[in-house]
Amino acid sequence: MSKVDLADGGWHRLHPATPFLKGGIALIAVVGVIIANLRERIFEWLFPQVAVCPPGEGWCEADPFTRLLDEYLVPVLLAALGIVLVFIALFWVSWRMHTLRVTDEVVEIRQGVIFRSHRKARLDRIQGINIQRSLLARIFGAAKLEISGAGAEANMQLAYLSGANADALRAELLRRASGLRAREAAEAVERAEAEAAAVVAAGEEGETAEAARATLADIARQRLAEFSAPELDPNLAPPESVVTMSLGRLVGSTLLNVGTWLFALAIVGIVLAMVLGDAGPFVLFGLIPMLFGFGSFVVGRVVKSLRYSIAATADGVRVGFGLLSTSNETIPPGRIHAVEISQDILWRPFDWWTVRVNLASRSASSSSQAQLTTTILPVGSRDEVFKVLELVLPSLMNDDTRALVEAGLLPARPEDGFTTSPRRGAVLRWFSWRRNGFLLHPDAVVLRRGAVWRSLAVVPTARTQSVAVSQGPLERALRLAKVRFHTVQGPVTPSLGALDALDASALFRDTASASVAAIAADRTHRWGSA
Repeated sequence: MSKVDLADGGWHRLHPATPFLKGGIALIAVVGVIIANLRERIFEWLFPQVAVCPPGEGWCEADPFTRLLDEYLVPVLLAALGIVLVFIALFWVSWRMHTLRVTDEVVEIRQGVIFRSHRKARLDRIQGINIQRSLLARIFGAAKLEISGAGAEANMQLAYLSGANADALRAELLRRASGLRAREAAEAVERAEAEAAAVVAAGEEGETAEAARATLADIARQRLAEFSAPELDPNLAPPESVVTMSLGRLVGSTLLNVGTWLFALAIVGIVLAMVLGDAGPFVLFGLIPMLFGFGSFVVGRVVKSLRYSIAATADGVRVGFGLLSTSNETIPPGRIHAVEISQDILWRPFDWWTVRVNLASRSASSSSQAQLTTTILPVGSRDEVFKVLELVLPSLMNDDTRALVEAGLLPARPEDGFTTSPRRGAVLRWFSWRRNGFLLHPDAVVLRRGAVWRSLAVVPTARTQSVAVSQGPLERALRLAKVRFHTVQGPVTPSLGALDALDASALFRDTASASVAAIAADRTHRWGSA
């Protein structure tokens, strides 16, 4: 499919293969079920000399389906053909009525045949743009583009566009959302052209008359080149900003997980009960499904995180992953509301960490896709964690604050800059009261928690929605308090308990003042016009 400028202000339709990718698969599945149930009949029609049901057999003649085919074969075939044609017509009409338009301020989508809908999304409120390429869509050179907004059901999907058009449209949407000045538009167009060529194989030349008459072999070679192309084009991001993940570390971190070991111990217990007890082999009926479920979980987690990369681009942080089905999302500046760095106890000898974030576009979703998107570093070393923090919180990471953040990942030390819980806080934090503490920076609040399972939460002051201080009866008796920072819903819960009541009150006042100043100075919604 030739490249089209989808952001020229006019209405455009989606990829021609959209009806098949969205509805044709279900139709093929129905046909497959019918064929599977008629495999004996089909075999008889193809090879009558070895018929499974020879003529004259009573049980064959009594079969109602056999009588139906014998007496009404032509009407049945015509009815089936009519149903297929009706479905094809409905899918085609639905595709014709599904259009999009991009202006300087909004992106609009119109769809529906009987029940029409017309949705608009402001470009300066875009929280991220995700491009997903399922295995089947990649075969057709198509991709699904999802424009993420804040709130429930605020996302808009364009399923499907050609791969090159999806990349070019994302770059253009981000350029317009950034508020880029007119004199910088030419450079942004060049970026859009570079990103649109990310998935296309090297060596592809300009469109000519011969390319328009491409043969099936040419299309097959192009698809193979797209499958073998790297997830991230090296020309889109500086090499020093790219963070990748090795297969060995990914597999090792999946196996060195507390949940994995608890499951393994449960399996051992079941096997011992079967060997030593009277349960016998009947326990296998419950054991085998558990093994299959656990195996699919491990394999699915590893496969989904293969070819992982996170890099800095001109329009935000780009996170990509996937082997056969790929997904890559660009998160514009200022759209990350909280960051948490955590470490499983079994990862400590290897100094591995994971990084998760709160995004407004994923605040109301608990799907596996949303969890993958909010986990922007599934597992990485400490140096890789700092590289990721430099990408998602560039204003916080400099030579002075790097040492403070590193202190938040290590055991507590005197004069490390953190205000920690008093000794009486050990009543509520048995092992972590020495490490439990906070650090207030003009751009962010840093919360350090945990001794066995360590974590460090960072909340940008410009993204803080409110701050709350609370005391329970026991905390009031111990003169302690808990502080919670409200952000969009997500995997990160920025709160800190067992603080001295006076320290908690001071943190409440200072954070409120810092947040008001940071919000007033924030210009990330128009990052290109700064």
